[in-house]
Amino acid sequence: MIGTTPTRAADPMLSVLQTLRHQLQGALERAWPEAAAAARATGQPLDPQLEPASRPEFGDFQANGALPLAKPLRQSPRAIASAVVERLAADPAFTALCLPPEIAGPGFINLTLRPEVLAAEVARRVGDPRLGVPLATAPPVAGAQAFAGGSDAPVPGDAAVAPIPLDPVIVDFSSPNIAKEMHVGHLRSTIIGDCLARVLEFRGHPVLRLNHVGDWGTQFGMLITHLKEVAPEALERADAIDLGDLVSFYRQAKQRFDTDPAFQAASREEVVRLQGGDPLSLKAWTLLCDQSRREFQRIYDRLDIVVQERGESFYNPLLPAVVDDLRAAGLLVEDAGADCVFLDPDKPPVIVRKSDGGFNYATTDLAAIRWRFAPPPKGDGARRLIYVTDAGQASHFAAVFAVAQRAGWVPPGGRLEHVPFGLVQGDDGKKLKTRSGDTVRLKDLLDEAVQRAEADLRARLAEEGRQEEEAFIQEVATAVGLGAVKYADLSTNRITNYQFRFDRMLALQGNTAPYLLYALVRLAGLARKGGEHFPASAREGSLPPLQFSEPREWALVRHLLSFDAVIVEVEEELLPNRLCGWLFELSQVFNRFYDQVPVLKAPPEARVSRLALCRLTADTLRLGLQLLGIQTLSRM
Repeated sequence: MIGTTPTRAADPMLSVLQTLRHQLQGALERAWPEAAAAARATGQPLDPQLEPASRPEFGDFQANGALPLAKPLRQSPRAIASAVVERLAADPAFTALCLPPEIAGPGFINLTLRPEVLAAEVARRVGDPRLGVPLATAPPVAGAQAFAGGSDAPVPGDAAVAPIPLDPVIVDFSSPNIAKEMHVGHLRSTIIGDCLARVLEFRGHPVLRLNHVGDWGTQFGMLITHLKEVAPEALERADAIDLGDLVSFYRQAKQRFDTDPAFQAASREEVVRLQGGDPLSLKAWTLLCDQSRREFQRIYDRLDIVVQERGESFYNPLLPAVVDDLRAAGLLVEDAGADCVFLDPDKPPVIVRKSDGGFNYATTDLAAIRWRFAPPPKGDGARRLIYVTDAGQASHFAAVFAVAQRAGWVPPGGRLEHVPFGLVQGDDGKKLKTRSGDTVRLKDLLDEAVQRAEADLRARLAEEGRQEEEAFIQEVATAVGLGAVKYADLSTNRITNYQFRFDRMLALQGNTAPYLLYALVRLAGLARKGGEHFPASAREGSLPPLQFSEPREWALVRHLLSFDAVIVEVEEELLPNRLCGWLFELSQVFNRFYDQVPVLKAPPEARVSRLALCRLTADTLRLGLQLLGIQTLSRM
């Protein structure tokens, strides 16, 4: 958030965008008080449509509301813009914040912040652990919007709103199946979901990270029956099988189920015993789940991902209530013996209970939505549910969300969001497979990434004639290899497919994790070298007034001060590639600055200001990578 006036300290959460929107709306209401009062009475106040400028030559912000306001105000856009500018010029708070505004085109208002305001904000952010990003839980100005996002514009004269704790946000991601290994298909859900959870947590939201594992259903009858017959000792010794054996074990059981009618019948009977709570069946089920869970956790630990398991079994007792609720709401229709909800007469219905009395994935997902929105103690009390799954499930979630809406389970203001993503492809443009045509195991993919990063690092060390300890090599190879895999995924618009290529994602040039990590290492070194040039007060955290004069300095300043905007954008639009692109652009803007503007050899009066820019750039790049879930390094 950018400071506004000397009143900054008294109102530290008021960002420049909030302030300007407040001032612009005040100017509109002073110019057309009757129209403004009528518009506010309808719940649609006059909107100046203030946004960050689309291009540098337009200043820092643009007010684009004159065109849509022309009809309701019965004025030309130019006349509206002129009236607003006239009233802004008479506002001392505005003139202290901005240079004289300019009207462009038919009625756009371009706003440029005063240089001293920008310099003061840079000084404020140096050493600020949040780097200007406001907490979503902080007390807002009444109706004010957070920087680059939020609710309605403030009402002049309203009192400040008291702090309101935010309801939980649930991010549902990863979701592997018990008795199966995590494969490349789980990569995107796991990485994207973790990144979104990190951003939401950083903004101050209480986030419940849920792993909706497949730990219930008819396949367990098959697995338990096979387990009892071929490995009964596993029910006595917890270490009798491991996941590697369990994966083969699953394939064996599936083959028997598909070819042996007697085994198939026994498996169905086992499902009934499991659902009925038979102790031995539950013990076998617990063993299978525990074995899988341990292997899943090894992957999560390796990727530095925290997720709370809450599988399908959690919702199993809640399924009958889903049917009862839908019937009470008049939504259930019997069709060929099944209980269904018809959303569209031209499309297949959502089957809630099958003709044999069994339930399916849709029923479980409906039970999950019902529980997650319900207030404690009979629910999570969430107000935003985010599901991170492949795009192939889009129609499923669209239907399930529609049923939940019609059933009245989504509270006022509640948000149901599906975050779809495309496929991970090989060089041939097809779904990534091994040479034998099997699905790529996630463990193998991560192993190869680290091995390739290690080989690249050893080659570079040999070329540079550097000797490093083995611990250093392993640390760097792990951070670079895993970071490269994460960044390659996150930097791609999640909606599209992307080709998985190690040579491209491990490159030290281009929009890659190694490039950004290397840039951060160089920046951190520069900041360390420059520390001796800082005055004592600056080293203690109190910077003198900063001064900038070079165009490259101002370009870097403006980009750094848009960090809060991109964070809020990711929070709202759930697109991690926006943050990746912003960080890559930051590194490019900094490199142009560093190549053309001396830092350590600058005159004393300019050196402190430029070193402050370097420190803020390093801190911002480090925090941005951490929000992506990428480990940073001090040396490479």
